[in-house]
Amino acid sequence: MKRILIVEDDIHICQLLREFFQNSVQLTIVHTGTEGALLGGSGSYDLILLDLMLPGKEGEQVLKEIRQQVQTPVIVMTAIGDKEKTVTLLKAGANDYIPKPFNFDELEARIEVQFRNQPAILEEKKLTYKNLTLNEEFHQITIFDQPIEASRKEYQLMDLLLANPKKIFSKENLYERVWEESYLGGENTLNVHLSNLRKKLKSADPENEYIETIWGMGIRLAKEQN
Repeated sequence: MKRILIVEDDIHICQLLREFFQNSVQLTIVHTGTEGALLGGSGSYDLILLDLMLPGKEGEQVLKEIRQQVQTPVIVMTAIGDKEKTVTLLKAGANDYIPKPFNFDELEARIEVQFRNQPAILEEKKLTYKNLTLNEEFHQITIFDQPIEASRKEYQLMDLLLANPKKIFSKENLYERVWEESYLGGENTLNVHLSNLRKKLKSADPENEYIETIWGMGIRLAKEQN
């Protein structure tokens, strides 16, 4: 399933995009330019939809920072009718643009064009750690080549930790990155998913720890034992 990052501060537009795409792609939605630059430069997405008028950092700066790190296709969503601005954005690295308000079918068609232009990936995307392998193409976790029956959220938690092996996530940050909603009232949900995931990993590989709690700080990928 393709991954799309949406950087847009208009909550109504975000909700419409979420409803339109539903389960056809995996969406991550952030509302500030600061978050957009951070996630957009991670290389974890197949396409980025970028608004220009954003809090934190303006879209032009976000685009510049993304292009310093990755070549992920970027479609700019803009209400600005300035043709010179559009040309500047395309020269700065945007792959396409669509004016607001936009037609969702047209947006989908423009996204499909970008996907068609991407080179075929011949090798499966995999993350490995100790005896665990996470296959990003098939959304599957295996240990000793045996699949782990992980839920979607458990998979996303493991994916996030593996992609950021040195980062300590606060529970709030971890929850909001995976569930894409406010942490308020979400602690029990997160704890249950982490507990279930830990049990499944321990059952498959009793000799190794994969998720570590740093008391007073948060959660991270467990360090290798010396």
